[in-house]
Amino acid sequence: MKKGSFCLATFIRIVYMWLIGFSFLYFSLVADSAADGCPLQVNPQRVVVKYGGPVSVDCSTSIQHTGMGWEASEGAVPMSTDSLVVTWRVSELTEWDITPYCFINHNMDQCTVTLPVTIYKTPDSVSISTVNHNGPMKEGNQYELQCDVLNVAPAQNLTVNWYKGQTLVNQSIFTDTIKTPVNKTSKLLIRPDRADDGAQYWCEAELELGEEGPRLPPKVTSDPLNITVYFGPIINETKLPSKVLVVRGYTVVIVCEAEGNPTPTISWNLSTNYTVNNKTLTITDSTPEDLHCIANNSVNTTIRYVKVSIQDNYVPIIVGIIIAVVLVISMIFIYIYFTYYKKTRMGHYILRKL
Repeated sequence: MKKGSFCLATFIRIVYMWLIGFSFLYFSLVADSAADGCPLQVNPQRVVVKYGGPVSVDCSTSIQHTGMGWEASEGAVPMSTDSLVVTWRVSELTEWDITPYCFINHNMDQCTVTLPVTIYKTPDSVSISTVNHNGPMKEGNQYELQCDVLNVAPAQNLTVNWYKGQTLVNQSIFTDTIKTPVNKTSKLLIRPDRADDGAQYWCEAELELGEEGPRLPPKVTSDPLNITVYFGPIINETKLPSKVLVVRGYTVVIVCEAEGNPTPTISWNLSTNYTVNNKTLTITDSTPEDLHCIANNSVNTTIRYVKVSIQDNYVPIIVGIIIAVVLVISMIFIYIYFTYYKKTRMGHYILRKL
């Protein structure tokens, strides 16, 4: 092999190894730089501000730089070359879609850190109503309640809580990403029963703003909605048995009571042509054996059937038998007594001549 060829090959090999080493060093430096990230610290790292409220955030670095500052549509901070801390400060923040970021120029490059800002506004009002219905509700029917939340932001942080009395019965969340105030509506389906008569429903708009938000989440509640539930009559069967026994010559008073809303009217049907409009009914031995208690209101009619049984009065016969037995026993005792007295008390005499 010629000497020139050897030197050329050696030179190429050296250059190749140098390029590999340089590439390794370059990518190592790039990786280290990426691992280190942007040499800026923002405190706090996220802010939650009430609309029109003040905000103040520090951006700091620990390295030498050729300029750092804040870019923002409100409160921008001009680039400074001799500060390690720059503060973004706004006394009344009213820009809903603001996206401030801190920047730093270092080593012929610029990096930035964006500050997430959430601006919130509590609702102007929260109200509850029924949908397509007015007045009392009927037991078993389905109804729709509606909660209107007006002028609230941001919608994606809004939760509408539904309450029955003090019990949480439902929640609605929203996924809208719009940051400006909006009107939102939540609906609740209910099927009331008689136990719900007089119940109170109400709704509450709550903004869940996370750890950076207020310690107590902002809440606005509606006035309560009192519901009236109409339901059909239920006759008290404990007070009104299905069978009634009447002794001939005596009377029995029975009572028909019913619960319902509206309050039921009570009547007794004694025959096809005779009706008594009263809760109480006096039964005699001439009362028909089949009675109907009728409880009626605007929702329904309930009927209770009563069977009347007439029993003959055996009391006089029983009393007469008892008296007769007593008389017979008394006569027996009198007979025994006088018979015994005659034998024991009557003397026997012998006459002698003197």
